[in-house]
Amino acid sequence: MSLSATHTADLEPSLVFDQTYLTRRRPTYIDAAALLSLMTALIMLVPSRLIVPGMTDLGRPGLVVGFLLFCWWVLVRFSSHLVMTGPQPMRWAVLLFMVTVLISYAAGFMRGLTTMEANSADRTVLFFCVFIGVALTAADGVPNWYRLRGLLKVLVGCAVLVSGIALVQYVFNYDLTVHMALPGLEAKGWAPGFELRGGGGYRVAATTTHYIELAALLSLVLPFAIHFACFAHRPERRRLGLVAAVLIAVGITTTISRTGILAVVLMFVVLIPVWRWRLRYNILLTSVGVFAALAVVKPGLARTLLHLFDDPGSNPAFTVRAERYPLAFQYFAQDPWIGRGTGTWTAPQYQILDNQWLVTLISNGVVGVIALAGLHITGIVLAGLALKRSASDEDRHLCAALISTQVIGIAVAGTFDSLSFMTYATILALTLGMCGTVWRLTHPARRVRTSTTQWFLDNPRLDLSHARRAASGSTSVGDRR
Repeated sequence: MSLSATHTADLEPSLVFDQTYLTRRRPTYIDAAALLSLMTALIMLVPSRLIVPGMTDLGRPGLVVGFLLFCWWVLVRFSSHLVMTGPQPMRWAVLLFMVTVLISYAAGFMRGLTTMEANSADRTVLFFCVFIGVALTAADGVPNWYRLRGLLKVLVGCAVLVSGIALVQYVFNYDLTVHMALPGLEAKGWAPGFELRGGGGYRVAATTTHYIELAALLSLVLPFAIHFACFAHRPERRRLGLVAAVLIAVGITTTISRTGILAVVLMFVVLIPVWRWRLRYNILLTSVGVFAALAVVKPGLARTLLHLFDDPGSNPAFTVRAERYPLAFQYFAQDPWIGRGTGTWTAPQYQILDNQWLVTLISNGVVGVIALAGLHITGIVLAGLALKRSASDEDRHLCAALISTQVIGIAVAGTFDSLSFMTYATILALTLGMCGTVWRLTHPARRVRTSTTQWFLDNPRLDLSHARRAASGSTSVGDRR
């Protein structure tokens, strides 16, 4: 039998034959999904101020794993037998983005940089290596739907733990992260502490570096918690998904952040069209119930959340940002096309703009903004194509959830300098890569949708079972026998 005759379920070995060992679903070695899960746990659960001794803030354990993923992806490109098969539009979008980053990086050094600017430029380029490494590893390396769902479960589980830490901080005004030191790591940098906002109480940041970052981070994960609450295969798991979604939503409120509210609203705008009427009713009822309970338990918080957007003309959150824009556009006018240099707009040498699009416009010019927007648009288009190809409501909803993450990413980049906050930016890169994953897994051609390396598909001596094992990224107990 030829390899081209593989069944459409070849990416799910347990669905190919009725008697397939269930253990074929269990990976027997470290694959891309396992490393991405490890990186997700480290970047979210280890407090942001803990780093490898002797390193900068890029020495966070999760970022170290992310950089190793970048090195792994680059190294396999040097061997034609190890390169992933088939096209992947996400690679081209990432390539365009990285080319613009490097051009602006070189332009910055050509005009001359201060020591602070030069260090910040180097740091930014290194982090972008982590960013694209995570995105490309997810796009090319996650082998099948089962492993993708497993990675998402890790992401949601970590978000629940982070939200739990935020709740403890908010209720008891006590920082749990001081007890989360890991052996071999040292504390370095600024800790956010607590900030009182109106009658809502103290804003908290959990393991992240800022309250807004926590709000944006949890907002990226909330669509996947809702997905499991609606489509988990067992009733008890759907209930766990519902609990996770509620906890993450409450965690967003503890940040008392406009960014979090904006992100949640955009999530609903994207997801509501793919929900059935009964699901819309259930989620609306649950949302109203959660807010009502919040109003009873903490009336000041509910009132503060309702009035965060009042009178933008005199609200300092809006006016202070607007006052910085004229000076920022003066800098932009000096180098409008490729910018002043990647990562060179750094505090305290320059003002904090709280707007990633404006920072990118100054640092990387119009070309850089187009490239960054192209990343998000590519993710939306790929997930949208996957949504159209998907036959099941579950897969369609997952694709819509991924679209919502990129819409959120576009919007919140206008409310804070999002790519400077590495926990959020790394998880954003992960969701971007997963947009490429669902595009690949729904592609009709097996050579495109599989994550098998070229050697397996080009070797005529391999039989069909070997091809299926290679595509699944797993080996069964029966195979080892």
